Parts: sequence; structure tokens; C-alpha cells
Amino acid sequence: MALIPPSRGLAALALAAAAASAVIATPAQAYTGAASATPDSVRYAWVGSCPEKDYTVPCGAWTLTMRSGKTVKLADAQVHPRNAKGKADKEAATPFAVSGDGRFVNYFKDGGLVVRDVNSGKVRPLPGKAAALPKGLGMAEVDTVISPDGSIVVVDYYDEADRLPTLVANLKTGKVVTLPTSDSVLSFSPDGEHLLTSRFTDDNTTEFAVFDAAGEQTASQVVPQIVSNNSPVALADDGNTVAVVVTGGSNRPRLRTYDLAADTVSEAVALGIPKGESSQRLFWDAAGTLTLWTSREGSDEKPGSAVKRTVNAETGATRKLDSFRIKSTTWTWWLPGE
Repeated sequence: MALIPPSRGLAALALAAAAASAVIATPAQAYTGAASATPDSVRYAWVGSCPEKDYTVPCGAWTLTMRSGKTVKLADAQVHPRNAKGKADKEAATPFAVSGDGRFVNYFKDGGLVVRDVNSGKVRPLPGKAAALPKGLGMAEVDTVISPDGSIVVVDYYDEADRLPTLVANLKTGKVVTLPTSDSVLSFSPDGEHLLTSRFTDDNTTEFAVFDAAGEQTASQVVPQIVSNNSPVALADDGNTVAVVVTGGSNRPRLRTYDLAADTVSEAVALGIPKGESSQRLFWDAAGTLTLWTSREGSDEKPGSAVKRTVNAETGATRKLDSFRIKSTTWTWWLPGE
């Protein structure tokens, strides 16, 4: 199994580019402060690995390794995805997602999509049609992204005709809205009120669009290549400022910010992370600070380790918040925000 979790179909792009005269942009909105601390949160979610002839397969229960040191097994979470005819694929794992704050997880239970509060243990099905699989699709043909606070889940489908729209399910309001089938979700804003998506145009360029919680498009822009060809990316609460990690041939990661409305890219600042670490996820918080998750490969194709850091968007300076090794017996694993 790869050291880095399999990439989700929803997210995959990035941002950044040149403008010699540009300066580092920061979210225009005035922020009121960071989110409050929580009793416990997920460090990573994983499924174990068992040998099968000359390869390995996922086995055991979906498991949460918590920051407190606890291990929580989710007995109700389906591990092996079932196809449209109900047959389980014993060599694959079901879709799974962890909220950015690590307090909520999203998975399949009894064939339907649910969200669990990892502190209270409360499990809620997604509202309306977002909970159930469309006719003719299996679990492996679904991808989900959960908002930082666990209140909104994006459900994307991989149907052959590419006709099924992406669903945005709001657990607070019970409403389900749709996004265009052409759009792939890249990032939630910290408050969950905005979604950053990407789409390919007829001119073979990449367009970023922002949607509000009601599914209405609030901004769009054909972005520079340096923005579209890099990742990870993060959208701020202002629904306009995008941060992106740029890694060139030098393998020295740099940070840029992109202003969607002005179509301008800041100068790059070096990111203070050690050589050998790969950027996995990037998030703004409500206070306008960035959080970056990185991973380091282990040996013999075994999982390595993960590190969580804050990032100063203006200077690239980082501060380590957490670090841990991934269990060597994992088949796949997901960090908060994945």
C-alpha cells in the first residue's frame, strides 16, 4: 500500500504563480478568533492490512487513533465496498472522511452514508437523497468531503455518463443542494459557508469557482497554470483568498496566495518544513492562520509519519502542533480534512 493515502477524486489541484510586483495576500474579511478547543479529536483514521498470497488486503474495522492516545474501533462502519449488485470487494476499502477539526467522521453504515460525532458517539444519516446510493452505483463509485466542523458533506458520484450532480448535504438545515457535474470540490472555507471547486473549460484551461452554502455560485475565474497545477489548496472565509503549496523541480515547497476577484498571485515564500516531507492538506482557520498537514514516507512501502503545523501566510514560518507515526500494519489511512 502506498505511504500516502490514495488521493480523493474530488480534490486535486492547486494554486500559485508569478507576479513580481504582487505581495502576499491575506483574507480580506475581519476574523474574530480561532475555533474553541475540543475534548478529543482524530489524529488519523485507518483500516488494517492482512496478507493475501503475495499482496495485502484491508481487514478489521475502521479505526480512529485519537490525540488523547485512545483507539476507537467503529464496528458499524462498513469496510469493504459493495457494488451495485450488493457484492463486496474484499480487496478494497469503503470511502471514509474526517472533518478538518477531527471531531467528526463520515462513512457507510448499513449501505447509507452517516456522520459520527467522535466525542458523543452520536451517528446521524445524511439528509434526503444524499444518504443512499443512486441506482446502478456501488460504494466505490462515491467520494465524500466533510466540512471542517462536520456539518456539511459533499457527495460526488462517478457514473459512466457523468450526469449525476454533486450533492451538498447540510446536516444542520436538512437541505441538500446540487453542484454542476463538471465541478470537483477542492476546499471548504473554515466556516463551511463556501466551497472552492475546479472545472475544465472548452479552451483546455482550469476555472475555479466558489459556491455558498445554498449552492449559488459567488465567484469564478480562469486561473493561472501555476495555480491549477499545484496542490494542496485552501479557501479562506472571505470566499476569495486561496492559498496553495507550490513544489517545483527543486522539491522545495513554497507558499503563494491567489486573489480570485483580482486574478493576482502573490510572490512565493519558502515553507519551513524539513526535506522529505510531502504536503497533504492545507486549511485556513477562522483567525486567518493556515494549518498544513505533511507526511513522511517510511521504509519498504510502509506508512511513515504525519506532522501538523501552523503556517504564517505572509512569511511561510511554521510551528509544529502535532506529529506521530502511522501504524505499520495499516492498509489505508486518512488525516483530518481528507
